Amino acid sequence: MLRYLLLTLTLIALHSHAGESLLLTNVQVVDVEQGRLLQRDVLLEGGRIAGLRQPAAPAVAERTLDLGGRYLIPGLWDMHVHFEGTDLVEDNALLLPLYLAYGITAVRDASGSLAGTVLDWRREIAAGERLGPRIFTSGQKFEGVDSLWEGDREIADRAQMLAGMDEQQALGVDFIKITENTLPPALFLETVAEAHRRSLLVSTHVPLGLGIFELAAAGVSSIEHASYLLRLGSADEEDIARAVRAGELGADDANARYDRDFNQATANAAYARLAALDVAVTPTLIGGRQLAWLDETDHSDDAFLRYLTQQFTAKYQWRIGRMAGETAAQRAARKERYRLIAAQLPPLQEAGVTLLAGSDSAALNTYVYPAQALHDELALFVEAGLTPLQALQAATINGARFMRLGDDYGSISPGKRADLVVLEENPLEDIAATRAIHSLIRGGEVFDRAALDGMLDAAAARKQALETGRQ
Repeated sequence: MLRYLLLTLTLIALHSHAGESLLLTNVQVVDVEQGRLLQRDVLLEGGRIAGLRQPAAPAVAERTLDLGGRYLIPGLWDMHVHFEGTDLVEDNALLLPLYLAYGITAVRDASGSLAGTVLDWRREIAAGERLGPRIFTSGQKFEGVDSLWEGDREIADRAQMLAGMDEQQALGVDFIKITENTLPPALFLETVAEAHRRSLLVSTHVPLGLGIFELAAAGVSSIEHASYLLRLGSADEEDIARAVRAGELGADDANARYDRDFNQATANAAYARLAALDVAVTPTLIGGRQLAWLDETDHSDDAFLRYLTQQFTAKYQWRIGRMAGETAAQRAARKERYRLIAAQLPPLQEAGVTLLAGSDSAALNTYVYPAQALHDELALFVEAGLTPLQALQAATINGARFMRLGDDYGSISPGKRADLVVLEENPLEDIAATRAIHSLIRGGEVFDRAALDGMLDAAAARKQALETGRQ
């Protein structure tokens, strides 16, 4: 533990020049709004972008950094992660610097079982006391009584919901998260409406007993997981939801009707309505992709396991065990369902729906590796039919705008925070370039490749120390 802390403190000390002005030269700026490269010198002052200048234009700066013709993008945002496991606090904490090493400067925590701890991490990172990405968190998510998930804010009626909402606001959460395990549809809808009434962003799953446009009308901001959108392929979606709510139709029968009735043209028309209502979607493809091909993939030598404790990866068995008895036909159906979900991304993009790149990384999500999984998600976006630019937008400007912080983050323009990633390759040609990280600039601090590798080594050492201590 002491070694890990000393190394972390050393890394912070290496970047004590953040208050100085810095001129980035010989760099190709990736304009994520227009999808073009700009040959500009970039002046950073006080942790912000002070100006973009023509190369060799006069500029006064205390330091100059020649980037050798490399590519400059905004810091990446993972818009759906989880920190969970009351027995995995340190196992999660050691991963925070890895997000920076992977070019991710902000994450949106969509609730787990460590709500209070995550709020502490958010404060410590903001104060410069801990290395990690900027954290946006929902705190506890709202659920019904006796929810399946650990750490939920369980509510049985409107009074408990209002008390929970008051508490979450007092804690300063960044948005409200609601899921459908045991929360009755009527109270679910009330919770959405109350969060919206308080001008809070609200992200949800979709209960079988509610239609997606009912949620949109109540004020939902984003739907988490594109799998729910397959319901919009049925012209009877609202009638099916109404029948489930009334107890006239069971869950299995409702899902069977959605599968049988799916029509792409019907879904596309619904996506246009969704865009007009300004409801964003976080597809989270990578989790479904990993499970669908689990029978064909050997993960035992995955490089990222270097950073994950055995206690962390033991949580993967929960989903693996549930799939153990699947037949060949069931496995084939799982793959086909994944392909159908992924195929919704191009029509969603074409309809104008805001897509948010989120990995859904968590100890309970099998082989969805924190930090790395965002890059996997972007690759799947492109594989599904989006352009590299559209995928990059989903991980930069879309997230910043969704969090109402577009004036400060998400693109490279004067006045915005200097959260930037320097790449060896052009991400507009190949989205895999986001993995080829030369250096990171966060709030004007420069973390070169050696520093980023130091973060990786420190995480690996900390993982080893935790496992040794548990023997």
